[in-house]
Amino acid sequence: MRDRSKFRVMVVDLGLRKGHIQEFEGRDTHVGGTGLASLLYDKFGLFHEPWDHPDQPFILATGPLTGLFPLMSKTVSAFRSPYHDQYTESHAGGRSALAIRYSGLDAIVITGRAERLTCVVIGQGRLEFKDADYLRDFDVLKTGKIVRSMLSSSRGHRSILRIGPAGERLSSFACVNADTYRHFGRMGAGAVWGAKNLKALAILGGDGPLIHASREFRDLYRSIHDMVTTKEMLKKYHDLGTPANLKKLNELKSLPWRNLQQTSSPEIDSISGERFAESYLLRNMACAGCPVGCVHIGYVREKFKQDHRYFFRQVAYDYEPIFAVGTMLEVTDPADTLRIMDEVEKVGLDVMSTGVALAWATEALEKGIITLEETMEPLSFGDGSAYIKAVWHLGLGANRFYSLLAKGTMAAAKEYGGEDFACVLGQEMAGYATGEVFFASQSNSFRHSHLDAGAYSYDQKHAERDLQAALDFLIQDECKRTLLNSMVVCLFARAVYTDEVLADCLDAAGFQEISRSMDSLGKDITGYRWQTRFRTGYEPGTVKIPRRFLEIETWKGKIDEPFLERLRSAYANRLKELYSE
Repeated sequence: MRDRSKFRVMVVDLGLRKGHIQEFEGRDTHVGGTGLASLLYDKFGLFHEPWDHPDQPFILATGPLTGLFPLMSKTVSAFRSPYHDQYTESHAGGRSALAIRYSGLDAIVITGRAERLTCVVIGQGRLEFKDADYLRDFDVLKTGKIVRSMLSSSRGHRSILRIGPAGERLSSFACVNADTYRHFGRMGAGAVWGAKNLKALAILGGDGPLIHASREFRDLYRSIHDMVTTKEMLKKYHDLGTPANLKKLNELKSLPWRNLQQTSSPEIDSISGERFAESYLLRNMACAGCPVGCVHIGYVREKFKQDHRYFFRQVAYDYEPIFAVGTMLEVTDPADTLRIMDEVEKVGLDVMSTGVALAWATEALEKGIITLEETMEPLSFGDGSAYIKAVWHLGLGANRFYSLLAKGTMAAAKEYGGEDFACVLGQEMAGYATGEVFFASQSNSFRHSHLDAGAYSYDQKHAERDLQAALDFLIQDECKRTLLNSMVVCLFARAVYTDEVLADCLDAAGFQEISRSMDSLGKDITGYRWQTRFRTGYEPGTVKIPRRFLEIETWKGKIDEPFLERLRSAYANRLKELYSE
C-alpha cells in the first residue's frame, strides 16, 4: 500500500500531451477536497493571468475517506472562473471520486491547451490522448455514448466527464457533465475545458481494496451504513427527494416564481415533488459509494417524426432544476419542465444560471427593454416550447444578445437595462427566496452558492433579525462545511457525519493526526481557500443586491432592507478581517 500521508497527483499537460505523477506534502494541514484544491492551485495557478490562459490549471480533488465510507462520494473541481475571473470551486457526485481513488490518485491537475479537441483517458499506469475533433458540437449525451464505446473493454470504477457545445463556445454558464446525471455545474467549469480544447476526460479506476480493513473498521462501516439506510435521517432524499422542498418553500413564501415577481403560487400542485413522483418518476439511482439513491430520473415521451412511434427520454431532476426552469419561468407542466432540462443537459449549460437568465430575458421582453430581434423567440412565462429553443440560442451564443447573456445575466442587464430585476447574487440566484440572511450569504460567500452555508435554512427558522447571531452563523457554518468538503462527503449526510463520527472514521482509516486537529482544520482550510480567492482579485462587498430582492415578501413579512444592507456589509468586512492577506 502506498504512503497515504502524501497526496498523489496526476499532472497532465494537454499542450505537450504528457503527464506525470507528483507527490505533495500537506495531508495533515489541507486534508483533501477543497483544502487539497487550494494547495494545488497555489502551486500551479497563475495568479496574474486571466482564466483562459492555457496554463491555468483545472483541478479535481478527492478526500482521505473517499471510497472508504458511505456518501464519501463527491469530487471538488477548482479553477479560475470565466464568470468573474477569480478562483472558485464546483462540486459533483457521480462516479468520478471513486474512479480517481481507484486509479491510485488523490487528485488530477490539467494544464495547457491541446491543439485540437481532445479526449484524455487516465487509469492505473495509463494516460492516453485521443483526437476528438470529430466530436465538435456534439451534445453531452452523444459525446458520452461515443466515449463509452471507446472504453467498452474497461473494467472497474469508470467515470466519464465531458462538455457540450456551450463549453466549446466558452459560455460562462457551461458545465462539465459527470456521468450523465451529475455536474460540475456552476461558475463556468465547462468554459475552462473549452478554452483547453478538452472535450472529455475518462477516468478508469481499478477494483481492488483501498485499505486493509480491520474488524473495527468493518463494524464502523456497518454502523454508518445502517444510519443512512434504515433511519429517517436520509429517507427523505430517497423518497420524494429534494423536490419535496417545493411545497414547503411555497408555503413559506420563499419559492421564486416568474423571475421572483412572486414567492408563492396556487399553481404549486401542478409542479410539486409529489406530482413529479406520481406521474413522471421512472427510477432512482445513486452516486458511486452511496446507498441512499437520491438521484431521481424522470421521463418524457417523444414521438418519432418518421413513423409516429414513441420513445422515452430519461432526465434527472431535483429541486434546483425544477425551480430554475419550472417555477422561475412559470412553466407548470412537469413534462415541459423535463423537456427544458433535457435540452439544457444536451447543450451543456448550468441549469440554475440558464433558468434565471431566461427569466430575466422574458421580463425584459415584456417590458420592452429588449425585442424579439434579441430573443429570437417570443419568450413568455409558461411557454415551454419557446424556452426549449432559447436554451440552444443561449448555449450556442446565436446572436450578440445571447452571447452577452452567456457571460452572465447582469452583463446583459448592464448593456440593455433591467438591472433591478436581474436575479443575480454574485451569480444567478439559487432557488431560495428565504430572506435577508440567504441573500447576504450568496452575494458574498466563496462560491456565491447556497451550499457555502446553510443560510437558506437559517432564514426559515429565525424570525428575529439579529445581525450578530446571523453573522456568527455564516462564519461558523462555512467552517464546518469546509471541513466536510475536504473529506469530501455529500452534504446530505452532514447530520450523519458529526465531529465524533468523523473522528472515528479518520482514526479507523489511519488518519489520526487529522482526527486530532479537526477543531482547527475547518477554520484553517477556510482561510487557505479564501486567501487563494483574494489573491485572484476578489473584493467582498462589491456585489450589490438588485431591487427585486428587496421587493419580495416571505413568511416573515417584507424584506427588511436596512437590516439586509447592514448584514451584507458586516459579512463582507468580517471576511476581509479574517482571511485577506
